[in-house]
Amino acid sequence: MLTSGKGEHMRRLLVRVLLGVATLVVAAAAAASAESPQQGSLTIYSGREERLVKPLLERFTRDTGIQLNVRYASSSALANALVEEGGRSPADVFWATEPGTLGLVAARGLLARLPQATIGKVPSKFATPSRRWVGTSGRARVLVYNTQALTPAQLPTSMWQLTDPKWKDKVALAPTNGSFQAFLAAAITVSGEARVRTWLQGLRANGVKFYSGNTPIVQAVARGDVQLGLVNHYYVYNLLAENPNLAARNHYLQDGDPGSLVFAAGVGIVSASAKKADAQKFVDFLLSKWAQRFIARGPGAAEYPLLKGVLPRPGIRPLREIQPPKYPLGRLSADLPQAVKLLLETGYIK
Repeated sequence: MLTSGKGEHMRRLLVRVLLGVATLVVAAAAAASAESPQQGSLTIYSGREERLVKPLLERFTRDTGIQLNVRYASSSALANALVEEGGRSPADVFWATEPGTLGLVAARGLLARLPQATIGKVPSKFATPSRRWVGTSGRARVLVYNTQALTPAQLPTSMWQLTDPKWKDKVALAPTNGSFQAFLAAAITVSGEARVRTWLQGLRANGVKFYSGNTPIVQAVARGDVQLGLVNHYYVYNLLAENPNLAARNHYLQDGDPGSLVFAAGVGIVSASAKKADAQKFVDFLLSKWAQRFIARGPGAAEYPLLKGVLPRPGIRPLREIQPPKYPLGRLSADLPQAVKLLLETGYIK
């Protein structure tokens, strides 16, 4: 048995040891924190293709220490998933290829309101008054053409001219693609359903060819399978990066034509996210000068930067020189169902 003196001595020694261990634990934790000051993770639902955006995501993680779990799919599939998941969604951020799917999710209260400082970084037409999403890059609709078969002087000046018999069996489009459906929804609002319906019927009678997306259309045009295709402007540049001799180039249609519409890829923070501060860092990163320059001028990249002071890729027609018809992007989600219905009725999709 220990005497009271020896017991007191042992108690004090034990206290010193425990204090020493605690100090070491605190010091180790501080050291780990200093090495990786922003540890955490985010789940990103990305309608953007992995091969195009992976360098951006890797740079964000290097800069912040925040790990990204990315689910890649079409923007419409991800929007449907978010609506289905509701408040149980594991997603923190929704990054989409066009405003319609963002608007669909926002209309159900599933996107949080962004700070005005974030919205104010881009021109007002590339965001919504509700501040539920903000544009991250601009995407112009164009006509891609085969440079070995056609000269610029021979090209149509309007989408309406594509039903001319001279273009029989020579035009391609992607009826199931989100960007085409968004374009059609805007065209219906701008020009009326009757005119768009007649145009679609005229294209069918003229032997229009269907493809699964923009890239296959550009490839088909370059091969000479068709001579013209309705696409977003940057797909040509993606393929030119792989093949500088690609026999395809962009043609911008006349001012005010529905075929000259300019859309935007955009991003929003999911309302159910418990990591909104980190999600905001991701949104702000996409609107940083580095990210905007990469989107505009990185390898194969050619989308329009929306941040003031960041220049587009050399050789691309500046946004200020494109005069699209007036169409508020915020209404796209409400207009999309009518476009899909028309495509079903005219046999473009099943």
